[in-house]
Amino acid sequence: MTDLAKIPVTVITGFLGAGKTTLIRHLMMNPQGKRLAIIVNEFGTLGVDGDILKSCADANCPVENIVELANGCICCTVADDFIPTIEALMALPVRPDHILIETSGLALPKPLLKAFDWPAIRSKITVDGVITLADAEAVAAGRFAPDLAAVGAQRLADPSIDHETPLSEVFEDQISCADIVLLSKADLAGEAGLAAARAVIEAESPRRLPIIAMSEGVIDPRLILGIGAAAEDDIAARPSHHDGDADHEHDDFDTVVIELGEVADPDALQAAIVRLAREQHILRVKGYVAVVDKPMRMLVQAVGERVRVQYDRPWGSDARQTRLVVIAEHHHVDEAAIRAVLERDTEKWELVSRASHATAESSEA
Repeated sequence: MTDLAKIPVTVITGFLGAGKTTLIRHLMMNPQGKRLAIIVNEFGTLGVDGDILKSCADANCPVENIVELANGCICCTVADDFIPTIEALMALPVRPDHILIETSGLALPKPLLKAFDWPAIRSKITVDGVITLADAEAVAAGRFAPDLAAVGAQRLADPSIDHETPLSEVFEDQISCADIVLLSKADLAGEAGLAAARAVIEAESPRRLPIIAMSEGVIDPRLILGIGAAAEDDIAARPSHHDGDADHEHDDFDTVVIELGEVADPDALQAAIVRLAREQHILRVKGYVAVVDKPMRMLVQAVGERVRVQYDRPWGSDARQTRLVVIAEHHHVDEAAIRAVLERDTEKWELVSRASHATAESSEA
């Protein structure tokens, strides 16, 4: 790459838990001979996704090429965060060949595309493409793209029904801005679910888009990198609910960070997270758990009632502490109730743990 060549940037967007980080990990392991850099924008103060990606760093994507932006939605903090970050990446001793941007689940990609026209960077980078991930199973269930006619009929029948949710607007804007849509978790959706999800996305898209099924983030990188879309040059073809707005608000969503001690029963913690999703409409829970007598930390990634855990690495010198980020729509967030569920159950686990240790000591005596 010559100094005059524009660095291609791929924007990876999608709803909470759609699998963006899993996809980027796959791209890091299959860089096609490219030196990568990654910008991760998280919603919340605990940088789980960035930490996951840094643990996968290698010669093709060293740790210094992975940058976390946690000061707010990237499309709202362009001047403060995005522009300086891009400039810093291009000032590295060895410039990256390709930059991946993982937006938060709440980001609207169109305002971010407009930032590529800023004088400081417009001659140096180009948007190779916008890749939108959509959870095939969720889309097939109609959670983020409701039938407007049906909603209107329900509103007439029941005045208590609210109008279209903020979640659906985020989803539709991400689809409208895409060059390619990846239907993630295809294995969970099945053939019928994939067909239903495709139909929803085709109905929402303002133009014909490639829609590709994917499981566990595995896809041929040649399908989504190097497509040369120059998306910053055809912004008008990517309509948004917020066209004409000076900015957009994220007050519809809140995060709560829960800090706990060590957990004796991780299965009970997972059950508590499922209960939060079911009873308090929690959208997402992610973070790390310190499990009693386990040297490895437990990574938790929950989307609704679907909870996935894995032991990712030893705690090492890090403080053994459980920290969970809980994300929900503003009108569903009851911080006290969330803490009550998790902290009450944690107290039970600690009591059980102390009791079991006491029993063991008594038996030894």
